[in-house]
Amino acid sequence: MSEEKDFELVRKLNPAKIIIPVLIGLAVVAWLISREINREMLSHLHLTWKSAFWLFIAVCFMIGRDLGYMIRIRILSEKDLAWRQAFKVVMLWEFTSAITPSTVGGTAVAVVFIHKEGISVGRSTSIVLATSFLDELYFVIMFPLVLLIVGKDVLFTTSLQGTGPALLNNLVIVAVIGYSIILAWVLLIGYGLFIDPEKIRKILVWIFRLPLLRKWKASAEKAGDDIISSSGELKRKSAFFWVKAFTATFLSWTSRYFVINAILVAFFSIRDHMLIFARQLITWIMMIISPTPGGSGFAEVILGRYITDVIPADPVHTMGLALAMTIIWRMISYYPYFIIGSIILPGWIQRKFVKHSRKKK
Repeated sequence: MSEEKDFELVRKLNPAKIIIPVLIGLAVVAWLISREINREMLSHLHLTWKSAFWLFIAVCFMIGRDLGYMIRIRILSEKDLAWRQAFKVVMLWEFTSAITPSTVGGTAVAVVFIHKEGISVGRSTSIVLATSFLDELYFVIMFPLVLLIVGKDVLFTTSLQGTGPALLNNLVIVAVIGYSIILAWVLLIGYGLFIDPEKIRKILVWIFRLPLLRKWKASAEKAGDDIISSSGELKRKSAFFWVKAFTATFLSWTSRYFVINAILVAFFSIRDHMLIFARQLITWIMMIISPTPGGSGFAEVILGRYITDVIPADPVHTMGLALAMTIIWRMISYYPYFIIGSIILPGWIQRKFVKHSRKKK
């Protein structure tokens, strides 16, 4: 991986260049607000010491999520990344995920972020692939579990008027598509990393020779090479190493999914926390096919409709109240990464590329 290619890849993340797609997502949210939220509906929300406390807890859950990510990346790097370096990598990685569609994510640039913190390209690739594998493995395990615990009909149907069988069928289809993509990725990467990397590379190259996919053939070959180079590194890890890494993954994602629970408790009396947790997990699985940056607009619509029946209010106002909750949720779980990344990235590029190039000269 050359210095020029690294710089070109990271330079594309310039906040000024990605503001337009982000604004498109925000425009969807603004349209929903103008349509669903009014003063009468907002009068049902009261900011008290109790609500302030639970909003603080929601923020703590997001901090817990990032802390879990930092712990995991230190485990995967065998502590070669210091806490400060882990924080920068996680924030930049989350920033990249926030400004790109969910189908793209931040993994491609993450190798550069880790490599520039002093880890070799090969090990950086291994860490990113292991991270991706563990993240998706969480969804592969948790989706059947929540279906078993909560039940399909309850999980995919709300009591909001007009969202019965039609909504059930649509959400099931979207969730199954998202889950199928995640499961296929886990099986592909898992087989490649731990069983037969050469065969996976051949399969990838064969698939991307098809006319519709040919323009991504070079990227597929690179992915296959990455799997081969990472396989030897990751196969040597002990079972305890993987238990620690997956435990950090589990705590990180679970903490993130309790954010909406804390927000709802801030304003309402909530009973079925497991249902809310399950619906947020399913929302995240469905976001895998969202074309907007960070799922912006898509996430608010889906989760907004999804949590209407847990809000104890007049049915006339539940949709607007649910949308207000999802906007608070995104303000805590999405937009801070955009702000933090925009602050960190320019200085990081200056230190890792500009100053580094000057020193070479």
